[in-house]
Amino acid sequence: MVVLSALTLVVVIAALYTIFGVGMEMSALEMTIGSTSKPGMSSGMDRILMPAAWSPGYVVLVFVMWWAMMIAMMVPSAAPAILLYAALMGRSNQSFRSPRLTYVFLAGYLAAWAAFSLTATGLQWALEWHDLISPMKMAIVSTTLCGCLLILAGAYQFTPFKNNCLEHCRSPFQFLIARHRDGLGGAFRMGLEHGSYCLGCCWFLMALLFVGGIMNLYWIAGLALFVAVEKLAPIGWHIGRVVGAVLITGGGWLLVFNYV
Repeated sequence: MVVLSALTLVVVIAALYTIFGVGMEMSALEMTIGSTSKPGMSSGMDRILMPAAWSPGYVVLVFVMWWAMMIAMMVPSAAPAILLYAALMGRSNQSFRSPRLTYVFLAGYLAAWAAFSLTATGLQWALEWHDLISPMKMAIVSTTLCGCLLILAGAYQFTPFKNNCLEHCRSPFQFLIARHRDGLGGAFRMGLEHGSYCLGCCWFLMALLFVGGIMNLYWIAGLALFVAVEKLAPIGWHIGRVVGAVLITGGGWLLVFNYV
């Protein structure tokens, strides 16, 4: 219960940080309400909002935004594995350190998503540099690029690498037993490794935020829900493949629509 309460608190803080867009010109709530144009199409508000200057402080701000968003989206689906680790530690000869080891395990998990957030920050900067992102929606304005990303994300759902990572995320017990390491350093490495599998499973899905809007709450909630269903539901494997087919179809439709 202590660990579950801590996880809930972390998710709530990260979600509130994301919703209210701390430090950003507009909050995610404002961007979601004001975002009315279709994916790949720019809004009239883009003529009012100019791209932000990428100072060192702004880079940190964008990185924290991405990281908080990933924490809010990914920790709920990772909670069963984290709680399982806490239970195993509670029954080991390190039971007196179980909560502390679990928090360090969580820190390792979040470190993997911090690496993704850093990469996403760099990609966002590059896209803005080439005027490929709408300042209003914080989404890609090129229909062709949106279509290609949807197709690639859908195709990734069928790759062996994705399947292997998803299998790990759906059944972490064997990993926690076979790859157990003692001490705080071992807990961090285990969390980092588990987070890396989770990253391998979901990174392309998270990249779709560039299509629907980096701070679009509908896309954030939808992707988080899908990730949870894919990992935790008995038929999650099959749902993932259906969604992959839908993404490929949607991306193909955007490409055809763009050139017709």
